[in-house]
Amino acid sequence: MVPILLCSVAALAIVIERSWALRRKRIMPDGLVTQIWQLQRRNQLDDAQIDAIRRGSALGRMLAAGLVNRNHSREIMKEAIQDTGRHVVSGMERYLSTLGTIAAVTPLLGLLGTVIGMIEVFSVIMEAGVGDPGILAGGISQALITTAAGLSVAIPTLMFHRYFLSRVEKLVIGMEEQALRLIEVMQGEREADAGEVP
Repeated sequence: MVPILLCSVAALAIVIERSWALRRKRIMPDGLVTQIWQLQRRNQLDDAQIDAIRRGSALGRMLAAGLVNRNHSREIMKEAIQDTGRHVVSGMERYLSTLGTIAAVTPLLGLLGTVIGMIEVFSVIMEAGVGDPGILAGGISQALITTAAGLSVAIPTLMFHRYFLSRVEKLVIGMEEQALRLIEVMQGEREADAGEVP
């Protein structure tokens, strides 16, 4: 039971932390690409502004990598965003493998507890015989409690694990869309400026 309780505490801590860390506003603030485009139009997009964008959110980190390369080709800009994006996604998936491991291990710990309890019950039977069915029933029910505890931890943990994986996937798709939008806006403006030069 002690390992199962420790797993439940760890799972709860991860669920709370990931719920806080994976909030959409924190990962992908609304209107960030528009804000960047306005800064660019007003010629205020300097290194300090890019650094502020980078520190603001996970999406900001990705977009800042592209902004640093905004004077290069579309491919270089896209590659810089993708490289940073891999690190950002890795950070978003932090602790999720631990959560999946807890979901897989706790039923096994419960089963192990039940098996150990049943071994003890049979040891009592061998020593004292089958005299009192009440003692046997109590021993068996005690052994089964660990299985119930393991499943009680594993089922919600597995549900949260799947939920967070789905959430990360949706956020990644949204960030990719925003990054592509930024590339189109910045490269389109660059091409327009180049077209205006005689």
